[in-house]
Amino acid sequence: MAKLKAYANTTLCKGCRLCVGACPVKAITPVMEINAKGYPIIEVDEEKCIGCGSCYRICPDYIFEVR
Repeated sequence: MAKLKAYANTTLCKGCRLCVGACPVKAITPVMEINAKGYPIIEVDEEKCIGCGSCYRICPDYIFEVR
């Protein structure tokens, strides 16, 4: 069975970055990129991600999918 990973739909991201602080393994980092809505986005390091779902639970905009 494959390990779970978090994937982010950054087009929905509003740049609150709550997920950055919630990630226990620091797999989510802010990047200097802006999405189409004008918000700064985040990036998920799939190598570090443990699929715990912390980002999914804290995100007010539901940009994460854990699969």
